[in-house]
Amino acid sequence: MVRLQAEQESGQLAGLLVGGVRGAGSGIMDRVLASRAFRVAYGSGSAADRARPQSTNSWSNSSTEGIDIMLAMDISGSMLAQDLKPNRLEAAKDVAASFINGRPNDNIGLVVFSAESFTQCPLTTDHTVLLNLFKDIQSGMIQDGTAIGLGLVNAVSRIKDSHAKSKVIILLTDGSNNAGEIAPVTAAEIAKTFGVRVYTIGVGTKGMAPYPFQTAFGVQYQNIPVEIDEATLKQIASTTGGQYFRATDNASLKEIYSEIDQMEKTKISVQEYSKKQEEYKNWALLVFALLLVEILLRNTLLRNIP
Repeated sequence: MVRLQAEQESGQLAGLLVGGVRGAGSGIMDRVLASRAFRVAYGSGSAADRARPQSTNSWSNSSTEGIDIMLAMDISGSMLAQDLKPNRLEAAKDVAASFINGRPNDNIGLVVFSAESFTQCPLTTDHTVLLNLFKDIQSGMIQDGTAIGLGLVNAVSRIKDSHAKSKVIILLTDGSNNAGEIAPVTAAEIAKTFGVRVYTIGVGTKGMAPYPFQTAFGVQYQNIPVEIDEATLKQIASTTGGQYFRATDNASLKEIYSEIDQMEKTKISVQEYSKKQEEYKNWALLVFALLLVEILLRNTLLRNIP
C-alpha cells in the first residue's frame, strides 16, 4: 500500500512537472510572439515616420490664359513659291506650329483653303493631334485656286458657337480671292456678327518670287509676280477689329505670330483646393508609445525566465 501510494504520488509529481514545463513553454512562446508583434508594429511606425506623410486640404486662387483660335491657311499652288524657305507653305506651317506650342491652354483649330475649303482639325486642346494633322497639309490636297471668303466663313462656322471671352481667326494667304461663292468682305461681316476678330497675314516678298515648275527636264525655277490683295485683307481686319500684317520672309512671319500671341492674352481665373499638412507627428507619437509599452512589458509580463 505504501509502495502503491508512493508510485501514485510520484506519478502526480511527474504530471505536475510535465504540465508545468508545458505551461512554462507555452508562456515563453506567447511572450516571444508578443515581443515580435511589438517590434513589427514599432518598425512599421518608424518607417511611416521617416516617410514624412502629408495630407493636402486647402483652397488657392490662380489664373491661366486661354482663348479660342482658328487658323485659316491658304494651301494653293502659289504657296510653293520659295521667297520664304523652304517655301511659303512649309514656312507658314513651321511658324504656326511654334505658335501652337506656345499656347498650351488655348482651344485651337485649323481650316485650309484653296478653291475649296475644309476643316483639317476642329477646335481642340489636344495640340499633339493638331500638330500631327498640321504635318499632313500639302498643296494640291484640293482643287487649286484662292477662295479667301470661303475659307474665312468656314473658320467662322467652327468658332462662332464658342463661349470663350475671345474668339480669333488668323487667316494667312499669298494671293487674291479668285474662287468660291462668298466674297471676303461678306465673310468679314459674318465674322463681325459673331464677335470674331480676324488677323490677316499676306505672305510673300515684294516684286518677284522664285516658283518651281515641273518640266520634262526636271524642276525648273521661274520668277513670278507676287500679287497679294492687301486692300481686301486690311478691310477684313478692320471690319472685325483685327489687324493686317505683311510677311516678306521667315523672320517677319515669326515676328507677326509673336505679336499676335502677345496681343491675344486673356486671363481666366482658376480656383484650386490644395493644402499640405504634416502627418508624421502622429506616427512619431505612436512609435514612442509602442516603445514605452514594449519596455514596460519586457520588465513585467514579458520578462525572460532565468
